[in-house]
Amino acid sequence: MGRRSRRRDGSAERLRAPVSEYADADGNVLVLRGALTPGSRRDYEAALAGSPLSRDDAEQRALELLFERLASRWTIAGVASEGQRELLGRLRLASAAERQWVRETLRVHCAEHFPDVNVP
Repeated sequence: MGRRSRRRDGSAERLRAPVSEYADADGNVLVLRGALTPGSRRDYEAALAGSPLSRDDAEQRALELLFERLASRWTIAGVASEGQRELLGRLRLASAAERQWVRETLRVHCAEHFPDVNVP
């Protein structure tokens, strides 16, 4: 029996990263994964390094990449967003206050779970 056959039979459960839920003052909830692959860490560092001519753009792209890799669900006003494309689109449409809350939440989450990841 090959490896693919063993995976398809459904007997082995798929491993899932632990998640943490963060709520803001309005009751909106952001769910973040508790695992970040080495490849994602490299991608984040490369995005954060970005172009020295446009530091703000590099930080913005790095924040979006980190959000994309860690966010699994974001519920705002009772409406849940899931999936990378939907979550990233919602972040891009977020108000300045929502974006600031997401940034602060990512800082807290990374400090707890990934102390080597510095969120700008």
